[in-house]
Amino acid sequence: MTELADENQANSVWTRMLEGNKRFARGEAVHPWQDADTRKSLCDGQNPSAAVLACSDSRVAPEIIFDEGLGDLFTVRSAGAVLDQAIINSLEYAVDVLHVSVIVVMSHEHCGLLEAAMDYAKTGNAPESLRYSIEQAAGTIEASEDAESQADVERIHISILIMQLVERSPIIARALAQEELKIVGARYTMSNGLVEVLSF
Repeated sequence: MTELADENQANSVWTRMLEGNKRFARGEAVHPWQDADTRKSLCDGQNPSAAVLACSDSRVAPEIIFDEGLGDLFTVRSAGAVLDQAIINSLEYAVDVLHVSVIVVMSHEHCGLLEAAMDYAKTGNAPESLRYSIEQAAGTIEASEDAESQADVERIHISILIMQLVERSPIIARALAQEELKIVGARYTMSNGLVEVLSF
């Protein structure tokens, strides 16, 4: 593909996802490509158009939030969407082998990991099960010292994650430099169902 074609494809995919999110928020989801024929057609391989890095929170399921179907999204999730090598390698696979045109990095309203990380910064107390993830969010906590709200912390977190992803992945950095890939930041607002698009 040419660089222009890559950009047009990425924009088309992201527009489709945002339109799906609006349907979901209105309670009008159509649940595309979730039938038996689609399932059978995907047995021999996958060709997702986007990858999504999101929190593992049970209320934040990207396929549902964006009203997508089987095979549409390559979804990678962890508490707070924090990065480790397995997460990075999974996203690299989506770019290098599956040739997704978009990576969506998404936080969400009332993220428990970020709330715990902010509390840990103040009190030194945290559940043992979250300590590793809190450590991985240290950059966010440092950058959020002057944040006016938890929502701002969630937005800052995405900017930090995108920066870390590009810094730690030569594969993703190269795809961006060659304009074969677009990374977008987003924040899901559970209270209204809408995805806020973030610009950095």
